[in-house]
Amino acid sequence: MPRKKIESLQDIKSATTEVETEVKATRKSVKDKQGRSYATGKRKDAVARVWIKPGKGVITINDKSMDEYFARPVLKMVINQPFVITNRENEFDVVCTVKGGGLSGQAGAIKHGISKALNEYEPELRSVLKQAGFLTRDDRVVERKKYGKAKARRSYQFSKR
Repeated sequence: MPRKKIESLQDIKSATTEVETEVKATRKSVKDKQGRSYATGKRKDAVARVWIKPGKGVITINDKSMDEYFARPVLKMVINQPFVITNRENEFDVVCTVKGGGLSGQAGAIKHGISKALNEYEPELRSVLKQAGFLTRDDRVVERKKYGKAKARRSYQFSKR
């Protein structure tokens, strides 16, 4: 694309619309032979491999139903957030395997994976998912324990006598 000299606000607006149309044209849906989209989600020490495909909204985690795997309703809500924010509830079946971390980290990893897979399946949902912060990897992890300390930063109790 040849560069134009920008002299007015109208030139800036037209240049940005040209760039936006180019970006939208480059984003394509990525599906495998079975019509699924795949993504990897991560949170704390948990890693989730997620496949989504059109269906009735069945979510399977490590060959168990979501209700069986996650007992707490808060964790189920976290997993469903990408579908709720994009108005796609009960439209996709999700199959995922998750390893590492605790239940909260695993739920966050599945949410991240579902968001990325939705982005792969329907690229036009990217702006909604991005604004909600679901495509960004939350890189906060537990700080390691240091020697001479009870925990990462906590010192042992001081005794004067």
